[in-house]
Amino acid sequence: MLFACGSTRAQTQTVDELMKAGLAHDEKLEEKEALACYMEVIKQQPDNADAYVGIARQYRHLMADASSDSEKLKLGASALQYGKKAAAAGPNNSDAQLSCAISYGKLTPLLPKKEQVANSKYIKEGAERAIKLNSQNDLAWHVLGKWHRLVSSTGSVTRALAAMIYEKLPPASIEESVNCLERAVKINPNRLMNYIELGRSYAQAGRTDDAKRCLKKGLSMPSIDKDDPACKQAGKEALAALQ
Repeated sequence: MLFACGSTRAQTQTVDELMKAGLAHDEKLEEKEALACYMEVIKQQPDNADAYVGIARQYRHLMADASSDSEKLKLGASALQYGKKAAAAGPNNSDAQLSCAISYGKLTPLLPKKEQVANSKYIKEGAERAIKLNSQNDLAWHVLGKWHRLVSSTGSVTRALAAMIYEKLPPASIEESVNCLERAVKINPNRLMNYIELGRSYAQAGRTDDAKRCLKKGLSMPSIDKDDPACKQAGKEALAALQ
């Protein structure tokens, strides 16, 4: 039986036991309990990249439940902080390199346009590093595919800002978005958001039948991950727009 990882008894657990308990809470979307376990790991092993990845993920989950933008920004900043620690502790850890990219992605919509553009390059770079380390990381392909979809559809003002920040705007295309997300689905066909994001990219590419097929597939799957309900809502809206 699991017990609170912040308890005195938890302090006698090994790192492996704490990580196992943290993952168990993580899978049940018990953010505070999982966070306590991962924090205890860090006390014992300050360079544990996987624990930092877990901590960043819990802050993103708490961010999703926050009721105000100010609270979301605060929690998102914590997620990014621990994501950076994960990347530093695990230079050869694919998930650790991806952690910052995911956190930047959660924070970006809440920021001013210029900061959104500035952060977008970190999302791309983090996903690409993660893929280089592990070509079977479906989440990294998902993040990169979504990046291509969003950047390829940006307006002229945003692209002008991007050109100023990047000096040269990184190439982005809806075709590459589709390619990345098809890879994500192939690697992990059990993650509903891979199908829904692929469906949205198919829709943007004008492949209506493929879009409907993928969106319906994603919507038919059970919600498991924290982001699944919000992803399904986006999928429903995308599907409705195609009818």
